[in-house]
Amino acid sequence: MGKKRKTVAGKPFGMQMVTLCISTSMVLVLLGMIVFSVLTADNLSRHVKENLTVTVMLRDSVTVNDAHLYCRYLYHRPYSKNIDYISKDQAKKEQCEAMGSDPSEFLGFNPFVATLEIQLNADYANRDSLRWIAKELTKDARVSDVAYQEDLMDKVNVNLRKVSIVLLVLAVLLTFVSFSLISNTVRLSIYSRRFIIHTMKLVGASWGFIRRPFLRRGVTVGIIAAFIALSVLGGCFYAFCEYEPGLLVLVTWKELAITGAAVLLFGVLITMLCSYLAVNRFLRMKAGELYKI
Repeated sequence: MGKKRKTVAGKPFGMQMVTLCISTSMVLVLLGMIVFSVLTADNLSRHVKENLTVTVMLRDSVTVNDAHLYCRYLYHRPYSKNIDYISKDQAKKEQCEAMGSDPSEFLGFNPFVATLEIQLNADYANRDSLRWIAKELTKDARVSDVAYQEDLMDKVNVNLRKVSIVLLVLAVLLTFVSFSLISNTVRLSIYSRRFIIHTMKLVGASWGFIRRPFLRRGVTVGIIAAFIALSVLGGCFYAFCEYEPGLLVLVTWKELAITGAAVLLFGVLITMLCSYLAVNRFLRMKAGELYKI
């Protein structure tokens, strides 16, 4: 009979643990997605900026060797990430393929010039840096002109700044919402044991002694929920990579490790803090107040 009573009494507690783990893991999945988005937003910003190019047009008198020497010089400049040299013949070939005709046939000469396509480091992809870079490049006698899309870079910077602000606001709001949701779930799970807490207090147990098992349970729930959330996030990331392999360009092991650590840390800290606050609330109540809530 006693064994049967123990099984029945333990059943709700077990279901509470399962419900608490599932609800907490769902919140941690959303929180992990925001953390991952915030981390990859910076990589996306750098990737977009570093794909914007500055075109340097060389004079007709510049030989191939001079052009390569100039490329070597530019490689050592702090703003250069990558440089592509496009010779006159290569430029002619590309334009002929694009236009479907060869303009040199009726002009009698190759009208295209050799160019350098400079991909900038992300820190220099802004209006002020571009102006002094262009001024420095045009001072060289081998350069005839410098072209870059200043308006496009401004739009990219503005849009990326807006995205960063939106993600930051979402992260703050979701952190607050997740704390509220997990707090309510933990409070409900402890609510059913409020009379046990009061009984332990009556027999002289210290508050720390009463809190300890609830805090251990909170940490356990946080760890289990974090691993469930990480499994879901890992599955989603794998599916996205299968669908769009280019995503791997924006994501490194650093972002994945920080996201995993953040989900685990949030899961443990939030459930432990919520358990601490919920138990303290019932510890401060008197016997009559326990019946009114």
